[in-house]
Amino acid sequence: MTSSSPAGLCFPSKIPNTTLIPLAFSLLKPSFAVLRPNLLSLHSVSPYSSHNFALFPTSSKALLSCKCSSTFPVATRSYEFSDSSSEVELRIHIGGQDVQNPRDISVDANLTSLAVRVQRPGSPITLIETNNLFDKIKPDETIWYIDDDQLIVNLKKHDPDLKWPDITESWESLAAGSTQLLKGTSIYLVGDSTEINHKVARELATGLGYTPLCTKELLETYFKKTIDSWVLAEGIDSVAEAESAVLESLSSHVRSVVATLGGQQGAAGQADKWRHLYAGFTVWLSQTEALDEDSARKETHQNMKDGKFAYTNADVVVKLQGWDPAHAKSVAQACLSALKQLILSDKKLPGKKSLYIRLGCRGDWPNIKPPGWDPSTEGCSYCEPDKAS
Repeated sequence: MTSSSPAGLCFPSKIPNTTLIPLAFSLLKPSFAVLRPNLLSLHSVSPYSSHNFALFPTSSKALLSCKCSSTFPVATRSYEFSDSSSEVELRIHIGGQDVQNPRDISVDANLTSLAVRVQRPGSPITLIETNNLFDKIKPDETIWYIDDDQLIVNLKKHDPDLKWPDITESWESLAAGSTQLLKGTSIYLVGDSTEINHKVARELATGLGYTPLCTKELLETYFKKTIDSWVLAEGIDSVAEAESAVLESLSSHVRSVVATLGGQQGAAGQADKWRHLYAGFTVWLSQTEALDEDSARKETHQNMKDGKFAYTNADVVVKLQGWDPAHAKSVAQACLSALKQLILSDKKLPGKKSLYIRLGCRGDWPNIKPPGWDPSTEGCSYCEPDKAS
């Protein structure tokens, strides 16, 4: 199936007996980068071809990276931040740095990074350093000056309409800033693991102030039986059909994060049951053991053989090397980062999702047909995977 939406990729890996170390992986340049404390997500700025699915762009579609490595934790930051529409301002306290001359200050601003240092013989003192500003800036228009015991840094925003909650992209700033982008659009988490979908959905809902919903809990509560016993008694198609009905009822809901059933027993695992999933932004949480580009490509081809066409319909993809429930918030952060880049690449997407719902979730995503179009008479090719290869 041809998708018109970019996708995000993230490889957070769990190292035993240590904190979570986000592992960044570029599919076009097979290299790794270990960053603390935040995740690195990759997104494409143009549509995928039907032969590459959601993981790999064609040679003409480059992947961009969005990194964050900060020397200061948000909770103990020594600066003040404000957003005045066209620019953002940092006020950094330098009273204890004994700055004698403005030449002692070094401000290095680039498109998505900022480093502020006090020059000292032998070793400079870093006041702020981040490789992941909340969004792009115009580095050539950076202005800074000293006012009493504060260093004032003014950065011109690339997108004046985007409100910055903070200078860097973090869990807190993403949670606060995503509401203006999502505009109430719900989020659906799909993938092979019901547990992962559920844990990450709760973190996302808490951060965004959305309602957390779990189709597994809804189905088991209403039908008074477990999903496992249901599958044994009636088969996976019966469960998927029931979940599809639940998704239909949820498709008109706003400000919800929906955790779907994992695997083929879930509606998301079957390509002909995506009509109502398209009502929100879908995130594929995909576990992987891939360590390089070739392995990732082989894994994708194997997914095709395994019948995982449906998951490639997702708007963004988050790749997980291993899983630990304690780090669900880190995965949720990767989801928000990828969704942010997706929406910034096309700000009309939330409105388009809303239109899709108002027209009845007919399965014609992303090429929405005019009012009156009937998929039962014309055939809905958008609900079926593209089997060409």
